[in-house]
Amino acid sequence: MFEKVLIANRGEIALRIHRACREMGIRTVAVHSTADDNAMHVRLADESVCIGPPRARDSYLNIPAILSAARITGADAIHPGLGFLAENANFAAMVEEHGFTFIGPTAEHIRLMGDKVAAKRAARELGIPVVPGSDGGVADVEAAIEAAARIGYPVLVKASGGGGGRGMRVAQNADELKAAVPAAQNEAKAFFGNPEVYLERYLAHPRHIEVQILGDGQGGVIHLGERDCSLQRKHQKLLEETPSPALNAAERQRLGRIATDAMKKLGYKSAGTIEFLYENGEFFFIEMNTRIRSSTRSPRW
Repeated sequence: MFEKVLIANRGEIALRIHRACREMGIRTVAVHSTADDNAMHVRLADESVCIGPPRARDSYLNIPAILSAARITGADAIHPGLGFLAENANFAAMVEEHGFTFIGPTAEHIRLMGDKVAAKRAARELGIPVVPGSDGGVADVEAAIEAAARIGYPVLVKASGGGGGRGMRVAQNADELKAAVPAAQNEAKAFFGNPEVYLERYLAHPRHIEVQILGDGQGGVIHLGERDCSLQRKHQKLLEETPSPALNAAERQRLGRIATDAMKKLGYKSAGTIEFLYENGEFFFIEMNTRIRSSTRSPRW
């Protein structure tokens, strides 16, 4: 049991973490920017440390300042919450290297699932069905055309390090693919700093279904059921429904078994969300978020 947890976040998520810690008898440290001096999560915490000016990159994304705050307050662990540094593998590694516990997945798993090409390869090795696609990233238009000929049109061009629909293009034929690849590469580089893209077969009418899981890092994994996120606009969710109206009891059980069996093999620790496409009775892995998804922002297909 921890005695003191530093909450490296703000707003509602910081309040939720604070409440959970309070119920468990754990003291909390709130870090904040100068703009959040009087924020509720700061006022309710047992201790608070100002870590920088209003801009997030100078405060809530300032890793040295967060680690220093943990050191001077004697925190045992750091909880990243959602957003900001929650899925930053380097931050998770640095927290552990400085002698604190990172409340979340391992840096290795965050890094693995943050790269969609590597994540898809890992999913295949873990026994999760994946959408047929290219064997890794495609370097140029010629490689994409060659891969698409094997996959079959229509194909979806996707950014390896992307999300939220950015760096995604549908191509119905080779001529459309010639335009889609450089456009997706440019958008991916602009938004994610990584121009790599890969191809998947385009599924025209799938359901988007997510499974929430919890792992103890020792092979113990449970799932918290599924939610259907198929109603979207511009790759952004409008409505999430649970249980999914598209699944019957047997399919729901099969999906939970696919997710938990894979995470047991991986030795996953902490919370996570595995996203699937479901079409014609088959589930296909999209990606995994190394946290519980709680927002309406999400890539679709």
